[in-house]
Amino acid sequence: MITANILNLFDQAIFYGTITVEEGRIANIQRLGPERTGEPYVLPGFVDAHVHVESSLLTPPQFARLAVVHGTVATVSDPHEIGNVLGVAGVNYMIEEARRVPFKFMFGAPSCVPATTFETAGAIVDVKDVRQLLAMKEIGYLAEMMNFPGVLNQDPGVTAKITLAKAFNKPVDGHAPGLMGDDAQQYIDAGISTDHECFTYEEGLDKARRGMHILIREGSAARNFEALIPLLSQFPAQIMFCSDDKHPDTLAEGHINQLVIRALAKGHSLWNVLRAACLNPVLHYRLPVGLLREGDPADYIVVDTLQDFRVQQTVINGQIVAEKGQSTIPDLRSEHVNQFNCSPKKSEDLAVSATFSGESINEIRVIEALDGQLITNEIYAAPKLENGQIVPDVANDILKLVVVNRYQDAPPAVAFIKNFGLKQGALASSVGHDSHNITAVGCDDESICRAINLVIEAKGGLSAVGEGHEAWSGVDEAVNTVLPHASYPSSTALLPLPVAGLMTDLDGYDVAARYSSLDQFAKKELGSTLSAPFMTLSFMALLVIPSLKLSDKGLFDGKRFAFTPLSIKEK
Repeated sequence: MITANILNLFDQAIFYGTITVEEGRIANIQRLGPERTGEPYVLPGFVDAHVHVESSLLTPPQFARLAVVHGTVATVSDPHEIGNVLGVAGVNYMIEEARRVPFKFMFGAPSCVPATTFETAGAIVDVKDVRQLLAMKEIGYLAEMMNFPGVLNQDPGVTAKITLAKAFNKPVDGHAPGLMGDDAQQYIDAGISTDHECFTYEEGLDKARRGMHILIREGSAARNFEALIPLLSQFPAQIMFCSDDKHPDTLAEGHINQLVIRALAKGHSLWNVLRAACLNPVLHYRLPVGLLREGDPADYIVVDTLQDFRVQQTVINGQIVAEKGQSTIPDLRSEHVNQFNCSPKKSEDLAVSATFSGESINEIRVIEALDGQLITNEIYAAPKLENGQIVPDVANDILKLVVVNRYQDAPPAVAFIKNFGLKQGALASSVGHDSHNITAVGCDDESICRAINLVIEAKGGLSAVGEGHEAWSGVDEAVNTVLPHASYPSSTALLPLPVAGLMTDLDGYDVAARYSSLDQFAKKELGSTLSAPFMTLSFMALLVIPSLKLSDKGLFDGKRFAFTPLSIKEK
């Protein structure tokens, strides 16, 4: 039994009372009187309405260990990332791992694996697979329909997947950045009910007015809270909070609780804020999550005040899973499933000729990365030339971007990018949305090649290479640390990700610390000016987000949804 101030989100009332729990459910709620000053508050737990658990770099048990400390009791989880690597087997892996801990993961059936035909993924999830997944009780919805051109053009495969979701009476998540007006209406009319990709108020307003649920995203790379939070007071029944992609360092610091605090600080109604954080996701996705009603699962959190929302206790199915900032979920090891089949690269593989069809290239397309956004700009620049090749122009922050097919040996794709700010060295990652090939950025071919090969040798991970990298002799399998390496403390950093090249099953707090070290290495040693350089890097191959991206097959124009040449002269 717990005695405290109790929040009823349905009646929008606070009263002092007791909650009795029996066999994991709320057996009785007794009102003892009005709200009492100085007493703690009990309310439903927070729900992340859209997250790729894999982007935390943690397996589901490790993700849960960190999330519950911040009052999160459930997530609407899209296993799209591991689906691109391992297909349905990857989705089943996530489900089995989730069963090992007292946390409420609701997974979706990936709708777009591969995300496009313009990249190489490790698997295909077809209509037959989607039917199989949607029939499972652990699968609660059709995950984000990123192929919005396919929806608008009534692609038979896309239409079949949406039709299946309707037949199983399960919601369809959206993904339509920038789509507005009649196109947005057609997308919604197809049966798609949410979007977490709105990056302007005007876009969110347009979609909300058309009845769409808007998920306000604040992750480690994409941050749209400030732009979209005004919608909360206008459409309180249609707003939810989500992280989408959240790296372990920021997950260790906070989760949906941070958005609750920020929304309240902006003057939004307590009830509207908690509706977005607790109530709307449960109702929309029909999650098996309690909402502090008699007969509900005993899922709730205890906070000290309704101003700072410091979580004292998190309870799921009547079990205390976090208390006073400490998780009680066990630190579990997991099976290392993977698919990594490419060979090490040579620096000459990354060379870019300064001529095309016998003519000099005088102007090139450059990807302009935007801090805190998944979208990029397409800009133009005069190339820096050396020995008949186009090389990084570090002085003007135009660096080389490389994508390597990790599923089979193939020539790397090479382009140029601005705004990473590196002054030396290179970064590489096997987390590269959506197909999770190896994406690398750097100041010179040798550094880029070394960073890529560290990831290949480890069969997945995040790497950073600085001065002195030429002395590095390979990955020491006995070393799980990032910094410093015993032999080359100032030159190389590596965070291995042995689970699908996306995750690790090491202690989540340890991984958060190691990732922070790697992040600081990229910033302080190599000079990156981005707030989350590895997270930003992971989205530079995400073709379904405009404007200019790079897949393992080439430079891609996300607005025209077609490949585009590096040289402005090329057709």
